[in-house]
Amino acid sequence: MSSNLHPMLNVAIKAARAAGAIINRAALDVESVRISQKQINDFVTEVDHASEKAIIETLLTAYPGHGILAEETGSQYGAKDSEFVWIIDPLDGTTNFIHGFPVYCVSIALAVRGKVEQAVIYDPTRNDLFTATKGRGAYMNERRIRVSKRTQLKESLISTGFPFRPGDNFKNYLNIMADVMQRTAGLRRPGAAALDLAYVAAGFTEGFFETGLSIWDVAAGSLLVTEAGGLVGNFTGEADFLEQRECLAGAPRIYGQLVPILSKYSKFAGAGDKAAVRQAADDLDVDVLPQADAAEAGAEAGKAAAAAAPAPSSASGLF
Repeated sequence: MSSNLHPMLNVAIKAARAAGAIINRAALDVESVRISQKQINDFVTEVDHASEKAIIETLLTAYPGHGILAEETGSQYGAKDSEFVWIIDPLDGTTNFIHGFPVYCVSIALAVRGKVEQAVIYDPTRNDLFTATKGRGAYMNERRIRVSKRTQLKESLISTGFPFRPGDNFKNYLNIMADVMQRTAGLRRPGAAALDLAYVAAGFTEGFFETGLSIWDVAAGSLLVTEAGGLVGNFTGEADFLEQRECLAGAPRIYGQLVPILSKYSKFAGAGDKAAVRQAADDLDVDVLPQADAAEAGAEAGKAAAAAAPAPSSASGLF
């Protein structure tokens, strides 16, 4: 830990590294990790709980009067009326973790009177530490980071997250992907929103967008992005997004080009935009689904023809 850092950030770093050590130990034998399911495709492991416990203990040992808002235990621990609230995601990317796919992280933010002032995102697989203090810039492994200098969306790499919960509007998301993919150099889905935001701050990607996110997914990453010179908000470009369950972040010029594309898909969009999106989803049903049905029918016909054909003799074939 550095003596130049804010003392609260130093404690958050200590907590994140303690959690990272737990995660790395478990990753050595991930098949033995106990897994449960919060809802369809939404998993939690004993590692999430152990990581969260280590973080909370570290933070409350240093600051017993602070509040806690954590993904697994909510506000069960800490003071209930403090102006200082630690926002914790002990293992963002749990689905990646349980498959051994090495893209996940620990995310810790401190909100003071509702505004995020300290942020730590720690990637234990790479030992990458992203930190930010409000007004002091953003850092990766103690090196100052800035958002990408690219200004053209067509040259930009954009990250996102796919819908996976019951009730998610999958058709709507296919339209979003179609709108974004044809205008960019590439669309990526790493699977850990906090790390996606850290990568925007570091300039590894030019932008990020996702719906359905909780405050612990985006609190730390949002400060990293703004302290690195980027912009973050909801799909319509409004900055008060932390609890709105949609997030858009990017380098300023790229953010400005993404807002007009994504705003019509926002739950805060106007009635006209929402009607256009519904019509596009209906068109998708007409255009895509019959093609899929035809392809499936063709595949089934091919299987039937292959089953009915006589087996080749030893004199036929390549020779």
